[in-house]
Amino acid sequence: MRCFSIRKGKRMEKNRSIINILDLSVEEINDLMALADKIEAKPEDYWERCKHKKLATLFFEPSTRTRLSFEAAMLELGGSVLGFAGASSSSAAKGESVADTIETVSNYADIITMRHPKEGAPVVASTHTTVPFINAGDGGHFHPTQTLADLLTIHRTYGRVDNLCIGGCGDLKIGRTVHSLIDAMLRYPNNRYILISPEELRLPEYEIEKLKEAGAEFRETTDLEGSIPELDILYMTRVQRERFFNEEDYLRLKDIYVLTPEKLKNAKETMGILHPLPRVNEISVAVDKDKRAKYFYQTLCGKQMRMALILKLLGLDK
Repeated sequence: MRCFSIRKGKRMEKNRSIINILDLSVEEINDLMALADKIEAKPEDYWERCKHKKLATLFFEPSTRTRLSFEAAMLELGGSVLGFAGASSSSAAKGESVADTIETVSNYADIITMRHPKEGAPVVASTHTTVPFINAGDGGHFHPTQTLADLLTIHRTYGRVDNLCIGGCGDLKIGRTVHSLIDAMLRYPNNRYILISPEELRLPEYEIEKLKEAGAEFRETTDLEGSIPELDILYMTRVQRERFFNEEDYLRLKDIYVLTPEKLKNAKETMGILHPLPRVNEISVAVDKDKRAKYFYQTLCGKQMRMALILKLLGLDK
């Protein structure tokens, strides 16, 4: 199921920044998936590829999976890691700008990844770095390496990333992972989309316009259970408390969709259930043992794709 043809990709240019999933071509994404499969098959071949190389992890916002998977990725490649896990433990607490932080850290590391609560902060960082830079998430904007994890999970589930019916469910308004996944999947042919959300959290109009411009088949609905039988991929999301300005709205919407075993009775046996995590209540723990639940496997795919991306950006993939 994992075999697919890949054209030999071009090596990525020095000091390249990956801010948005669209910064990578389809050819490059396919190449990264192929490299991730090679890493999984023979990890020992990559244990020292990044020997004497340093990754800086600059996390101005809390993270578990993204930060730890980047660190695990670099360590498993034989490199080392430096950085911080919160703005309070950096000079940002003293008022230092993103630009100054990046200018400084570029002198200490061979590659940088950064998470920041402000949309657009990675664009500023990219103009000040002298080493490769990877956006690890900026507010409600972009999260390209989560999308790489999603694409590899989908590919390993179906052996392809085209001709699929993809359902996004929950917070489609603020959820950056859904936006990035749609942007990526629109470049693969014959995918169709079911967008499941309450009116208040529907997909933003600019993403709807992208679907229309691409000529993609899609529909918007509030009905999760009625949509499930059509889906090849169900991408669940949480309602993000940290992105809400109104606590009352959050409490009203947070449990509007909860995936349970009962709701999966009419789902395809081959369907994959994805979630960028963390989850709160939107997927019952009773679903975890269902063979269609891919969200913890997704975290492994994320580590392997980050390993592949680090190697590519450092020119150490050959």
